[in-house]
Amino acid sequence: MTLRRFPHEVDPHQLAQIGLVVLQADETIERDFRQVIPPAIEVLVTRIASGADLSPESLSAMEAHLGAAAGLLPQRGRFAAVAYACTSGTAQIGIDRTGALLRGAVATRAVTDPVTALVAACRALGVRRLGLLSPYVPEVSDRLRRVLADAGLETPVFGSFEVADESRVVRIDATSILSAARALAGEGGIDALFLSCTNLRTLGLIGTLESQTHLPVLSSNQVLAWHMARLAGVAVTPALPGRLAALELHEAD
Repeated sequence: MTLRRFPHEVDPHQLAQIGLVVLQADETIERDFRQVIPPAIEVLVTRIASGADLSPESLSAMEAHLGAAAGLLPQRGRFAAVAYACTSGTAQIGIDRTGALLRGAVATRAVTDPVTALVAACRALGVRRLGLLSPYVPEVSDRLRRVLADAGLETPVFGSFEVADESRVVRIDATSILSAARALAGEGGIDALFLSCTNLRTLGLIGTLESQTHLPVLSSNQVLAWHMARLAGVAVTPALPGRLAALELHEAD
């Protein structure tokens, strides 16, 4: 048997790539990103071990593994952006520390996370006062609120499902989320609603809530996708819901 060696060429064209470090327990963000990230961007994903419970201790524990998880992304080229896809984990570990761990593990032009993306989205929309809906236990929610306050975002209206079991968060149904969000909006005194957690299935509810509450509605996965597309220099797709997407499309015109 004779081995035939064939010549080949290397394709010079390369789409912009973004990398996500996704929690082991997260069943939502990859589905959401497939819907809203434009085809001009390739999304590559790695996983980080995460605890079964939502607690400050389990979130803090991910700091020791974040660099190694990011380091499993392909190292051939330079990413347009890499994100740690955990809202509460970013708040617990810290935005600066999270970014440093990502930059130390993978070549990327930019780093982000849901908290950083939320701050950027609020600035773009002129939002200063958020109604915050979270699935977290009080200690985790309180940490997130303090981090947002440090970034200039008040959360005078706040509510939570207070779920300690990570696997239960993704099972919170749409009726429960819609009812809670409407109740928070009804308290008034806010510029927008934020539905926190990358594992909470909120993307498909944003349009309905904006129509019902007459407020901008933001979610962890929505703002992260928007921010990463912007960092990659690519306009979001019309599939991204909410006023945030309309603002981006208007700016791109």
